[in-house]
Amino acid sequence: MEEQTNISKVFCKSEYDTLKRVVLCQPQYMTIRDVINDTQEHFKDEGIHIERALEQHAEFVNTLKKHDIDVILLPYHKKYPEQVFTRDIGFTLGETIFVANMATDARSGEENVLKQWLEDEEISYFNLVKEYIEGGDVIIDRDTIYVGLSSRTDKKATTHLKRILNNFDIVTIPFKDKYLHLDCVFNVVSPEVALIYPHALTQKDIELFSSRYDLIEVSEEEQFQLGTNVLSIGNKRVISLPVNKNVNDQLRKRGFEVIEVDITEIIKSGGSFRCCTLPILREG
Repeated sequence: MEEQTNISKVFCKSEYDTLKRVVLCQPQYMTIRDVINDTQEHFKDEGIHIERALEQHAEFVNTLKKHDIDVILLPYHKKYPEQVFTRDIGFTLGETIFVANMATDARSGEENVLKQWLEDEEISYFNLVKEYIEGGDVIIDRDTIYVGLSSRTDKKATTHLKRILNNFDIVTIPFKDKYLHLDCVFNVVSPEVALIYPHALTQKDIELFSSRYDLIEVSEEEQFQLGTNVLSIGNKRVISLPVNKNVNDQLRKRGFEVIEVDITEIIKSGGSFRCCTLPILREG
């Protein structure tokens, strides 16, 4: 792990504090090159309509800005077809941005675009260089960090995190590989409420989550539409897809404001709102 030099404000201690600053990247060159999950498998022959994806992404960016969130757009590159999914290239914990080591050839190198921006902004970061870890597998809830064990995040990475983050409770969560990242089957949206697709998880972890949260169970259909992959922007406000009606109804019943934005063209590539965002500043 290498540490680089901090001036700008960086802070994140949960998935649900008020979002103030976030990193995105436009889907200019988004293609389904290597199938990564069932959603991509389903759409691989249909492909992605780039113009539509760009329009939907712009609407998402505008929605964030309307809620007083500072949006940073990283430069896009043709060689990175999944660059829109900025969540995976790192994660912010406390006052530190951890830059990931990407596990696949299709994504390897994306992290360098983030590092260049961080260095230009004189924001310090930790570079996780020896183990594979992606931010879609890292879900933060105060002093607890859930880390999904997947084809993109290995046990060595969780062991390393336990060693360097000894003030936190690192809880490893194995799940069925085909779901790619933990945030495709589980997500915390407030201190009391979480979304879950239980069929991907072990009984032990379902019981753990049940003991900590009021769980909204996502159906198989809404998991396919990435129903858990919402983005909380704080104060019980959540950005979600209009097609995931049950998820949205259940959130509203629990007092959430659900902000519906259509990015169905982007989800063809296997990720939704959480996947498309790398928060670097949340205020409690």
